[in-house]
Formats: sequence, C-alpha cells, structure tokens
Amino acid sequence: MENEFTYEDYQRTAEWLRSHTKHRPQVAVICGSGLGGLTAKLTQPQAFDYNEIPNFPQSTVQGHAGRLVFGFLNGRSCVMMQGRFHMYEGYSLSKVTFPVRVFHLLGVDTLVVTNAAGGLNPKFEVGDIMLIRDHINLPGFCGQNPLRGPNDERFGVRFPAMSDAYDRDMRQKAFNAWKQMGEQRELQEGTYIMSAGPTFETVAESCLLRMLGADAVESLAPGAVSRSHQEVPQGIAPSPMAPFSATLAPVSVSANQVNVTIGHTKVLKRQKPSITIYPLRVSTQQ
Repeated sequence: MENEFTYEDYQRTAEWLRSHTKHRPQVAVICGSGLGGLTAKLTQPQAFDYNEIPNFPQSTVQGHAGRLVFGFLNGRSCVMMQGRFHMYEGYSLSKVTFPVRVFHLLGVDTLVVTNAAGGLNPKFEVGDIMLIRDHINLPGFCGQNPLRGPNDERFGVRFPAMSDAYDRDMRQKAFNAWKQMGEQRELQEGTYIMSAGPTFETVAESCLLRMLGADAVESLAPGAVSRSHQEVPQGIAPSPMAPFSATLAPVSVSANQVNVTIGHTKVLKRQKPSITIYPLRVSTQQ
C-alpha cells in the first residue's frame, strides 16, 4: 500500500503538538512492550493520549499504554511513546511509521527504539539487552516497505542507503555507558530480523532465521527505515547526528527455550523497565 498520508498531514500533527506543549524534544524514545515505565523518569512531564493527537493511530496491544509523553531526561528534552504500532494490528506501514515522520518535523535528531525481542542466538539468555548492529527486513523483500509509493523529497532521497542505519559511534557510546553502570551481564550486539507477527515463530522458522544470520526477532524495522530516509532539518544538527536508530532489544525468549510455550503475558512479566534507563546516556551530543 502506498503512503496514505501527505507531507501536510505530518505537518498538521507536528504543529498541533507544538501548539499544545512548550517542549521542543531533541530525543525521541519509542518504548516497546512492558517498557513504558521509563516515562516515570522524566521531569516536567506532559502527556497526551494518542486519541487526542490528530492522525495518530491507537495502540491495541497489552503493555502499550498509548500515550505520548514529553519531558526532560538527564537534561535532554525528550518525547517518549508509551506503545508503538504494528502491521499485525491491521495498520499500514505508513501508519506504523507515522510518529517517526512527525518526530522529524518536531526537530528530533536522535531516535532510540526499544522492544521485547525473541532471542535466536544460543548464547543469549532471557533478559539480555541486545544493541542492534544491523537488521534484515523480511517483509521488505516482499514489497512491504514504508517508503513504497511516490517519494517526497522534503523527507529524503528516493533510494536511501541502509548500511549505516545503526550509528557506529552511538553504539560505542552505549557500550561505554554500560561499563560505567557496572552491569554484570554482557551487553549483547547483533543482527535483528523483522517478522510481521503476531504469532511467535515455530521451531523450524527460528532455525531458518538463525541460518540467515539473525540474533533476535521482532517487528520494529520499518521505523529504522523511515528514520534513515529522513534528511536532517536545516539548523537542527550537523550531519553526523542524522540517520540512525540506537536500538536496545531486551531478549524475552532465548534460543535455548525452543520447547517452552511462550505468550505475550509472559513476555511482559519478564521485562525489566529500569534496565532501559541508562543506555539513554548514549543520546548525548557527539
């Protein structure tokens, strides 16, 4: 499906938000399943339910509160999504990625995406944090790409490169912050593969995804694609801050548990929202 939104639709939503809050965020954080508690760490918070915001989709998944929260974290102006959107909810990719476009127009220069992912690497354990180095967008191979349709040059070029979608310098900052925290567990790094869901993978499917080189699986790749497509707004930041998503994926199911029945409720119970607070220190100026 081609993009059902025009540039003016994104602008209207961005203008509505500007007119309803004095916050001017530099950092956007998309909180995945069970991780929305990070918003409690914001100072001077101001929240909007998704149903208040023009053109915004609604969260329908347990563990996604459906609120956009502005505030400050470690002195940086942030906007956080308590819940994101998925293809399996029936949304088009243009709706799934709608907030990423709006954040761009708000002047956000750093995007952090979190999610509860399924671990495929046999060395991973439940509760590990994986920093994404690269991704495999399986639906994209079948034409399900958020950039499908006429290209709007006001956002970016027709054929954006994805080889640098996950900024190397920012990943190094995440590793440095992890060491400073004194965490006993190793901060993992790997390749993420997108599956459309909503079913969890079969054992055979998990083995196939591992053979393709994936270390974890979930459904957040469209946001990274849209972020990489977008050019930096003039006057906002120098180009090194531009196209990346520093993504942290708490591994909720490991490859060592292929015979264990898992469900979304169990995934939510296994999340440790507090562990996602500190990697946000990577979102400081380079």
